[in-house]
Amino acid sequence: MSVPGWLQQRLEAAGGAVPFTTYMDWVLHDPRHGAYGSGRLRIGPAGDFATAPSLGPDFAALLAPQLADWLGELAAADPGPIALVEAGPGEGSLAADLAAALAAGWPGLAQRCELVLVEPNPGMAERQRRCLADSPLPCRWCSFAQLAAAPLRGVLLAHEVLDALPVERISWDGALWRRQQVALRDGPDAQPSLRLEPGEPLEAAMPAPLEAWGLLAPDPRRPPGWSTELHPAIGPWLQSAAAALRAGTLLVIDYALEARRYYAPVRSDGTLVAYRSQRASADPLADPGACDLTAHLCIDTLQEAAAAAGWQALGHCRQGQALLALGLAERLHGLQRLQGSALAEALGRREALLRLVDPHALGDFRWLAFARGGSGPGDSGGPSLPLPRFLRDPSAS
Repeated sequence: MSVPGWLQQRLEAAGGAVPFTTYMDWVLHDPRHGAYGSGRLRIGPAGDFATAPSLGPDFAALLAPQLADWLGELAAADPGPIALVEAGPGEGSLAADLAAALAAGWPGLAQRCELVLVEPNPGMAERQRRCLADSPLPCRWCSFAQLAAAPLRGVLLAHEVLDALPVERISWDGALWRRQQVALRDGPDAQPSLRLEPGEPLEAAMPAPLEAWGLLAPDPRRPPGWSTELHPAIGPWLQSAAAALRAGTLLVIDYALEARRYYAPVRSDGTLVAYRSQRASADPLADPGACDLTAHLCIDTLQEAAAAAGWQALGHCRQGQALLALGLAERLHGLQRLQGSALAEALGRREALLRLVDPHALGDFRWLAFARGGSGPGDSGGPSLPLPRFLRDPSAS
């Protein structure tokens, strides 16, 4: 497969090779050539990949009561404004559906709430503006840095955004862990091609988490070439998010694994996947700038980085469990009352809802909630937010 001219020029200017994290940042977020930066990717059943919000408004309808709980607690504690912030809003469909749900179900709360979109990619932001042109909530687009100048009180939603942050690919050579790099090499037909190759050894300061995860001790189950990912961008993102939100909650919804599963010997090539036209590929070098690249989150890494950034963990669970706790079964039952011309709609919504909890698909997403600004039990600096609905024990109510 040919190497795009822009990428060839950059690699040549960099000496022929760059760390994988640099490559991932280029092909996803470059404003002219990146899959997200240029707005080239399309999200939805007819696009490059589908997300829970792209399957219809039911996902937002189930999520809205949880967000209203958190926003309501903040509103009751202080008469000032509150905000629903979404980072990496994709096509804008989730923000639009949530704004409509809040305005319809909690009009008093909606009158005090603004919708804030944090989107670093100009191509995606333009599509979001079109989608949200008729939003019942006032909207604005800001960066975390701009919000840090006047931090908000509210809820920050990160739905399938952290998995697109550039990751560090590392591989074991039998003696050392090395960064993988993307190199420009001559292919069989003398045309330039891309290759993943071992690069420089990791710095002495980096192996500390590797030891905690059991990756420094020799293990015959991890032969030379065994590869995985690290997540150096997670910590800075969480710190920026904390600076933007002085009080409230963060809800992360994404594919994620515990460290013991993420770094299990059987997972010999990490979690990186490329998506294009509803097809998944294990080749992260295919169609650079035209594919989505995604890597699972490591729950342990995320929680440690969140604590270091001042976030308090409220808990986590799988999406299937969360949506069932938020009323998915009742919503499915309600669809049975739709008859006649509405039957086709009911069947489509039923299929979408079942996809949301399918343990082999979207149901395996993790929901991870965090709080800051005096939001935890016993803190005196702000409101005490209740345990999320999706983590409560039904037998205790």
